[in-house]
Amino acid sequence: MIKILIDSASDIDSEEAKKIGINMIPMPIRFDDEEYLDGVNLSHRQFFEKLIESNELPQTSQINEFRFEEVFSELTKTGDEVIAITMSSKLSGTYNCAKKASEKFNGKVYVIDSLNVCVGERILCEYAMKLVKEGKLTAKEIVQELDKQKSKIQLLAVLDTLKYLKKGGRISSVVAFTGEMFSIKPVISIVNGEVKMVGKAIGSKKGNNLLMQLVDKCGGIDFSMPYGVGYSGLSDEYLKKYLQDSEVLWSGKTEVVPKYMIGSTIGTHAGPGAIGVAFFAQN
Repeated sequence: MIKILIDSASDIDSEEAKKIGINMIPMPIRFDDEEYLDGVNLSHRQFFEKLIESNELPQTSQINEFRFEEVFSELTKTGDEVIAITMSSKLSGTYNCAKKASEKFNGKVYVIDSLNVCVGERILCEYAMKLVKEGKLTAKEIVQELDKQKSKIQLLAVLDTLKYLKKGGRISSVVAFTGEMFSIKPVISIVNGEVKMVGKAIGSKKGNNLLMQLVDKCGGIDFSMPYGVGYSGLSDEYLKKYLQDSEVLWSGKTEVVPKYMIGSTIGTHAGPGAIGVAFFAQN
């Protein structure tokens, strides 16, 4: 049997993982003196409630080698193989810790650097689940296929506020102040495993339009592969608006657009009110 393990940077929490038949390993997250396990004893909703109330940004930590070893040991004890998917190695040391831990399991554990995060990492996991369910490939062949396809994943997001990027020291106070004053909505993407700003628009309507244009520019959505949209914060109001504005992308291609709440890994820096779309590009 082939088991899938995903870290909580995918925004898949422990309950959902159980429901869809995979295993989730949580990232530790600290608000002041309180430490939580993302998606286990801190839901996405609770995270945003705390983020909005807190003056300081929370601290997220990588999952250490010892913790991976424990989980791999548990998952392989009946002779099963494990495919572990982690968030981008360029955003966290989690992949390296998982890789080191996997070396102690005699080729039973495979570790994939998704080079992504959030909904982008989730859809790679969904593709892995599909391949496992079909039962046509060995674990090694599935890993090769995932490594081949992961470069096609596009994750694009429009942020509603620059406040949290400023808090995290990613941008200066002057840039943040100017951005807020002129209602500038930055558009970010995961490029080669790193978060990059790929555009900016004035106002949310233009932000939504820019997001649509970038979806086309990135090669369009391959609807035969997993895809989804996400929102951060306590309301999905902006996401509903985006889906209305971008109806041309989805109409006639799909009956349901999968919607997810973004969790702490991206939510810490994006803040509430962000919306994102993730897909495998056609071209």
